[in-house]
Formats: sequence, structure tokens, C-alpha cells
Amino acid sequence: MPLDKQIAAVLEQFSGLPEPDFSQLNAADYRQFSDNLMPPIPGEPLAEVRDLRVAGADGELDARLYRPLDQANLPLLVFFHGGGFVIGNLDTHDNLCRALAKQSGAVVVSVAYRLAPEARFPAAPLDCYRATCWLVEQAQALGVDASRLAVAGDSAGANLALAVSRLALERGGPRIAYQCLFYPVTDGRCGSDSYAQFAEGFFLTRAMMQWFWQQYLARGEQVTEPLASPLLAEDLAGLPPTSLISAEFDPLRDEGEALAQRLQQAGVACRMQRYDGMIHGFVSMAPFVERAAEALAVAAADLRAALN
Repeated sequence: MPLDKQIAAVLEQFSGLPEPDFSQLNAADYRQFSDNLMPPIPGEPLAEVRDLRVAGADGELDARLYRPLDQANLPLLVFFHGGGFVIGNLDTHDNLCRALAKQSGAVVVSVAYRLAPEARFPAAPLDCYRATCWLVEQAQALGVDASRLAVAGDSAGANLALAVSRLALERGGPRIAYQCLFYPVTDGRCGSDSYAQFAEGFFLTRAMMQWFWQQYLARGEQVTEPLASPLLAEDLAGLPPTSLISAEFDPLRDEGEALAQRLQQAGVACRMQRYDGMIHGFVSMAPFVERAAEALAVAAADLRAALN
């Protein structure tokens, strides 16, 4: 399939930006640049949007709660933002979280886990798991029904959602009813065919992902640990039912689709859908890319069905 015309127009807007020199790149500087690259888009009006503090693995974390309806005991969806474990924040994913809350009918809580390289692996997955446990513990105070719990994320955030599901399974933690994974990071080796095919020119590059992994891992051998590279886990049985969305022109396409296949082989109900003509990060473009809006609506419908 050719690139979607609306996606091609987005890529054209960024075509003049120079590729960073990743051998010299400072993470804090790149974070400042990247997190302010896209102008803010007015989000969906909701019954309640408020910032809060949640427990992390080593102190409190910022989070943001999105309540779509003015009522208590709605399902809880815990969301983790993408950004290669290095960039991204509550604001970069505000619009996506608003849309997920409105369309899924769940209270969404977006968690600002600690970022690398200041806090390297496994800080982020441990933060996300602890925050999820805390939200379940505080369900009554927050006015949510934690017996209907799902996790979601995009890219690195989808990797972290998977980590939370794995830790909950291993530690007897909260029962997670569903996970929604948008183009997940699943294999830190960065060696799939789609990495070679879409190494440059499609927003996310191979060099960028390799740099993200260098920032994230404290030691190279950690790349094979299941919390870092879930595709390399020996066993995926027992993980929650899953929606997994991939994009045709994405370096991460093959590793995400390989994970979906392995989940199905392990007996996990998994609906995988590739969106032709799309690039990495496309779901966040739903306000101005029609196909992205369709993908978001389908994923949100999956969540609504699973949680109701």
C-alpha cells in the first residue's frame, strides 16, 4: 500500500528537520525539543480532568485523571505514554487520553513514570506497576471500579503496559482484564525486517530507536529480560486478552506483529490489526488523520466491550 495521503502531508511538514547526531545527543535537550514539536490540540471536553500524585517504585509520580462521565464506579484504564522511555509526558498524550476516556467509557489515568537515562531500566516498569497497584488500592477514593481494570500504551508505553501485566501475573497483583497496545516496543535487538525496510524517512528511525535503547538500559545484556523485550520471554501464557495495533510503515511493525502471534500461540485472546499506509505514532494524529481516528475508535470499542 502507498503512504496514506494525510500521513504523507504530516511527514512533509517534518521533512526539513535535520537528523540529530545521536553520538553527541543530550537526552534532556532532545526531550525539550521533542516534547514541544507538535502544537497542542484542543482536547475532548470531559466531566473531569485533574492532575494527581500517585505512588511509584521510588517516590511519588505525576499523573492525570480523565473522567468521561459525571458518575462513580466507571472502569479504570491506566495509560503509559510512548517516547522511547526517554521523551514524552502527560501533555504530549493529553489529547489521546481524552479521546480514549470518552470513547471507551472508562476513567483513564495517565502515569508519568521516570524517564531514562536519569532513571534507567527497570525503573519505568516498576514505577508503572506500583502506580497501577496504588490506583487499585485508591479505587474508592477515586470513584472507579478497579475490578474492571485495563492497561494501555503506545510504543514504549505499550511495552510498559505489557510489563505491568507480566508483573501483576508474577506477583499476584491486580487482575487486569484487558490490554490495548498501540505499535508496541517488544524487542530491543532492533533487527527485524521492518527495521531494515523503514530505517529512515517514516518519522521513527532505526538510529533513533537504537539511541533510545542505549539510554534506557543500564547494561546491554538487559535487552533479553522479559520486562525489557517481552517478545523474548519464554512464556506469554496468562497475559490479559489484547488488542494490538501495528502500522505498515513502522520499524516496530514486525516485532509487534510477532508478539501478537506469540500471544495467540500461548492461548491469549489477541486481536491484531495492521493499518496500511500508516506510520509509527499515527494514533496520536487522530484529530487530523481519518484512518487514525478509525483505529482509535476500534481500539476504544474493544476496551469498552472488555470492561463492560
